[in-house]
Amino acid sequence: MTPDRFFSLMLLLASGDAMTTQELASALGVSLRTVTRDLNWLRDAGLPVTAQRGRLGGVTMLPGSGFDLTRLTPGERDHLSLAGLDERQRAELDASAESRRALSKIAATRSRRADGLLPLPDVVHVDSRPWLRARTSGTTPASLLGPVRRGRRLRIEYDSPRESCPRDLLVDPYGLFAKAGIWYLVADCARVPRMYRLERITAWQEADQPRRIREHQTLAAVAAALVDQWERDHAIEVSATIDQTQIERARRILGRRLVQDDHEESAAGHRVTIRFPHLEDVRALLPFGSAITVHGPTEARARLRALATDLAHHYAPPPTS
Repeated sequence: MTPDRFFSLMLLLASGDAMTTQELASALGVSLRTVTRDLNWLRDAGLPVTAQRGRLGGVTMLPGSGFDLTRLTPGERDHLSLAGLDERQRAELDASAESRRALSKIAATRSRRADGLLPLPDVVHVDSRPWLRARTSGTTPASLLGPVRRGRRLRIEYDSPRESCPRDLLVDPYGLFAKAGIWYLVADCARVPRMYRLERITAWQEADQPRRIREHQTLAAVAAALVDQWERDHAIEVSATIDQTQIERARRILGRRLVQDDHEESAAGHRVTIRFPHLEDVRALLPFGSAITVHGPTEARARLRALATDLAHHYAPPPTS
């Protein structure tokens, strides 16, 4: 369960009104199976989640055991839902102070746990930024937050890497989206959904017009659809065999990109599928040398061969006279 969905689910359960799993799934923008798994996770963690069957039943927190929402201001309740972001990202939204006040109020109302378990915030810390990321420039999330919350159209100047010069666009924003430590503006442009990387928005202006987004569309749903589409359109699946001695190292370095076939293991190694966003990303396999044998597709083998040849030429000894 992601940290932001955890806090959103806890706020829904602490509202006092019993909700069905289907209602919770719709509110969180996830499947029924996912919300059922989340509820089981909360119970296993020792949180007092209860469910009642029947027409008037539903899922809720036991009375007196949830968050004391009455002590939170509307702004603090808003910013509490941003708790899945790390401290730097909340600062980029000018949300740090209000988030800290909200969390401190909740901590102050926490009673001693009868089960002896430590509170989750004491044992779980989130830092969603990628490693070794350089400091970026461009439009800040905080500067766009006001116009986005006012529901205004935006005129933006966007410096796309695929264009020779920045483009002027009129967009209808759904909101701001943080993915892997990078901020995006999710918006419709001519009724087509797009994600605009904030660091590439070189200028913007709030239009004196309300946004015109598509009916029954939410920020979470549009962002999820765009991510799925991007992964389908920009993915190459590499079939390979990894030596027995290198499989653990490959799992650490390649992470979720590596899918191991449990039925394809032999003395030669582990048969795997490795998913890369772009063909050029297969260069990540070069440090493994001959410990990884790529079987296909053909263009992946050809690119690795070209990269290895260039590397060999680069380090070839100088010709003797």
